[in-house]
Amino acid sequence: MGRTPAVGDIVGDFSLPGGVLLQDRFERSDYALADHRGKPVVLAFYPGDNTPVCTRQLCSYSDGLDGLRTSGATVWGISPQDVDSHERFARDRDLRIPLLADEGRTVARAFGIDAPLIGLRRSVFIVAPDGRLHWKRVGAVGATFPAPEVLSRQLAALG
Repeated sequence: MGRTPAVGDIVGDFSLPGGVLLQDRFERSDYALADHRGKPVVLAFYPGDNTPVCTRQLCSYSDGLDGLRTSGATVWGISPQDVDSHERFARDRDLRIPLLADEGRTVARAFGIDAPLIGLRRSVFIVAPDGRLHWKRVGAVGATFPAPEVLSRQLAALG
């Protein structure tokens, strides 16, 4: 397991397959962190599609997307399930944020949040426009998550 980056660290680039629900179609593509330099990115790691806490978390971020986008932020949900699972989850819950598939948990390991049995620890990282880690919350148990309002305040602090 890698070390969880500290606030102020440069976040290493990664690319993952994923997709986003746009109207009634699920648009698949690869998502690379480097392509988003110059604007903030919220990385919401969650253990699994269609589980109770993960569903509440991702629904709250999708519902609060307008507030999060006010700062120009992009919000990604990342879990170990494949893109087909993400498509079903997005369609079932009308999720409007990209869901990325970290099937081998390589990105979770790089962020130091890989966890035996559950796949990964529920964690949220905000990457600043310059690629540095601005804020993080790494869950010990994973039953709670930061509300969209908390993320909006952190994004507003970026200036």
